[in-house]
Amino acid sequence: QVQLVESGGGLVQPGGSLRLSCAASGRTFSIYVMGWFRQAPGKERELVAAIASGGTTNYADSVKGRFTISRDNAKNTVYLQMNSLKPEDTAVYSCAARRLINSKYEYWGRGAQVTVSS
Repeated sequence: QVQLVESGGGLVQPGGSLRLSCAASGRTFSIYVMGWFRQAPGKERELVAAIASGGTTNYADSVKGRFTISRDNAKNTVYLQMNSLKPEDTAVYSCAARRLINSKYEYWGRGAQVTVSS
């Protein structure tokens, strides 16, 4: 079992930056693929970025060049650095974890609100 807790959300002006953190419980954090998802009101949840245990990353086209996902396995934490934020980035951001053998994410955090507005 893995428990995930996000932090770092908030209100930011367009063009600003925020860093989200996701702290995970458990001793096997390093084996999990970690993902950041977001869901805006009235929209489906989408995968924003993911990082494998070895550090390989992938991003949604809408955030490439602006967002960076990283992980610190010693701290059981995954981060999402968000730069050049736009109003359309406003959403609840959740982190999730899955084992490599699974195609679906197994564990989810409760989410953190990110609001981009002037």
